[in-house]
Amino acid sequence: MIFYNNKIKLMRFFALSLGLYLLSTVPAYAQIPATKTCETLFAGTRCINSVAKLIPEISKAKVIYLGETHDSAEDHKKQLKIIQELSDRFGNRNNKKIAIAMEMFQRPSQNAINNYLAGKITEEELVKQTEYEQRWGFPWELYAPILRFAKANNIPILAINTPSEITRKVSRQGLESLTPEERKLIPPFSEIHTSPDEYRKLVLAAFEAHQNAGQGTSKNLESFFLAQVLWDETMAESIANFVKANPKTQVIVLAGQGHIVYDYGIPSRVKRRLQAKSNRQNFIHRSVLLSPPEDENLPKNQKIADFIWGK
Repeated sequence: MIFYNNKIKLMRFFALSLGLYLLSTVPAYAQIPATKTCETLFAGTRCINSVAKLIPEISKAKVIYLGETHDSAEDHKKQLKIIQELSDRFGNRNNKKIAIAMEMFQRPSQNAINNYLAGKITEEELVKQTEYEQRWGFPWELYAPILRFAKANNIPILAINTPSEITRKVSRQGLESLTPEERKLIPPFSEIHTSPDEYRKLVLAAFEAHQNAGQGTSKNLESFFLAQVLWDETMAESIANFVKANPKTQVIVLAGQGHIVYDYGIPSRVKRRLQAKSNRQNFIHRSVLLSPPEDENLPKNQKIADFIWGK
């Protein structure tokens, strides 16, 4: 029973962080109680329990990753507090601005988001035009306060994610199945890197647990992993391109924990792009898991993030 529960926790960790619910019939809101303390620390990861303590630690970073569990209202409250504090303390000071990059919105939704922020469409119209309920599906009110704050304070929001139909297609048929039009919405194939092997093992373990629970729909483990990497690379490219074009803007990334842990997903891929020859200098990023990970079997001998927010 303990082994089974650990498998389910690993499956849930990625289902609610990497978005497996888009690829299958796993219930998006299945609940397994999370540990809310920092009693078990990962090597090199610091425990923190307040915005006041966190802000000085992350304020100088060019990119800040806030790793959430998508259905956790508490995680989203923490995100808003951090955004508010960074905006109040540092926004527009010395020409420094902030922007919010959101996994929850897919790239084709950028125009609708821009129109919402400019007051051209209502919040209800934003939900419809981005097809939020079909493409993301978690309760709108979890994220709405963040969007409202961004609108009221002229903070850009970036739609960074891969269109879900492309992710599904790749998970079932591979990259080569994409049409020329679909390829325009993702990075070039040459920029889609499947390393490191540790990430592959972590994601495929979740997929195997997913299959063992009777919920798997992809027959090809490697294609499934490639779809997850594509998701990461698309978001990383979106973030890196914005940073290059807006060097004085700090980017706050809202994404599932599974995209952030150990820097395997988004962070290492943003760093790779920003450490090209012309962008090596002074790139700092920080990662925060907004609650302790639920899976006790995640490797403890390496840094899972810079900070874990716990009680």
